[in-house]
Amino acid sequence: MSLTDKYKSLISLANSSGLSNLKVEEKGAVLKMTGTAPSEAVKNKLWDAYAVIDPDMRAGDLVLDIEVAAPSAVYEVKKGDTLGKIAKLYPGMTWKKIYEANKDIIKNPDLIFPGQKFKIP
Repeated sequence: MSLTDKYKSLISLANSSGLSNLKVEEKGAVLKMTGTAPSEAVKNKLWDAYAVIDPDMRAGDLVLDIEVAAPSAVYEVKKGDTLGKIAKLYPGMTWKKIYEANKDIIKNPDLIFPGQKFKIP
């Protein structure tokens, strides 16, 4: 079994979690995954997925080098805000980009609450 097969679920999660610059390289007996996660929560999900595959983290066959993207701005939701209204405050921004960058906080894009803090990508 190749390392790519062994870590297939981790690679799949990385692909579906919005990592940018994701690279997966198998060199000899080591699989190296690098990329930038949109949030600390996504990075932690990847480490949790790795812990399921290798609970003791002793296999030594994976290098998981994931950075967290620094948000360019943080917006605190006020009463009456919508993602669309917030997006209009930032040139070139859309409600969907804000939602995608904050999926770890926003469960439903139609339901946001005063006091929530969103990263503006």
